[in-house]
Amino acid sequence: MKISTFIRHLRESFKSLARNGWMMFASASAVTITLLLVGVFFVIIMNMNKFANDIEKDVEIRVHIDLTAKKADQEKLRSQIESINAVQSVKYSSKQHELKDLIKTMGNDFKLFKQENPLYDVYIVKTKNPTDTPKVAKQIEKMDHVESAIYGKGKVENLFHILSICRNIGLVLIIALLLTAMFLISNTIKITIFARRKEIEIMKLVGATNWFIRWPFLLEGLWLGILGSIIPILIVSFGYYYLYELVSPKLQNQFIQILDFTPFVYEIDVLLILMGILIGVWGSTMSIRRYLKV
Repeated sequence: MKISTFIRHLRESFKSLARNGWMMFASASAVTITLLLVGVFFVIIMNMNKFANDIEKDVEIRVHIDLTAKKADQEKLRSQIESINAVQSVKYSSKQHELKDLIKTMGNDFKLFKQENPLYDVYIVKTKNPTDTPKVAKQIEKMDHVESAIYGKGKVENLFHILSICRNIGLVLIIALLLTAMFLISNTIKITIFARRKEIEIMKLVGATNWFIRWPFLLEGLWLGILGSIIPILIVSFGYYYLYELVSPKLQNQFIQILDFTPFVYEIDVLLILMGILIGVWGSTMSIRRYLKV
């Protein structure tokens, strides 16, 4: 395509937007509402996924070392645990440290008077994939000098199952929302193009090629997508900034956190504008196709 022809198509697309102001406004409004819903839903789903990942990462195996195990036995046990492919890290916690943590948790009123520390030395094991935790715990339990391998048996499996269901539901809802958005916007753009069907027929009859006719409409769809994404981007960006400033300080030192404002909001903004362009161009392409058959 010649540059001069492309510039002509650009001018025609802008003129068309001005001539069909109300119809373009209706189409841009449909894009705006739909992308706003998609943007808000993405923010919710992505943060839910972040919470799920934080919860999974907090899952660990506490390996209680047999009280009779000597230093060499403990080192050998550590080597055996680290040799398991699914293991990410192994951290040692002495029984003195465990007692300090227990007193810190229970409060200063909890003390041992003239008693020997009854707690175990512990290896705190984290797996590369949290879902491997039950399997790794079973392997460790069979090793020598292991009193027990505790990870919240039963509760952890249920937690992973619930998180998996939540992720799958979120994915299905996002796909459903995107398909619904494309359907609604396509129909809105169809109404716009239907009002100009005579114009298309005349252009066909005087010898214009399909692509010569199609380009201005594709560019209109592009502008509609960009215009329709501006308000959702502003609302989602400022809304998430307010939410982040409100919630983030309250979650400090907690094991779950919401996604950082940057680069998350920038990623959502880029996603919304790309979706707006894709939906606008796709809607124009699908809507004009039937009117090119003259």
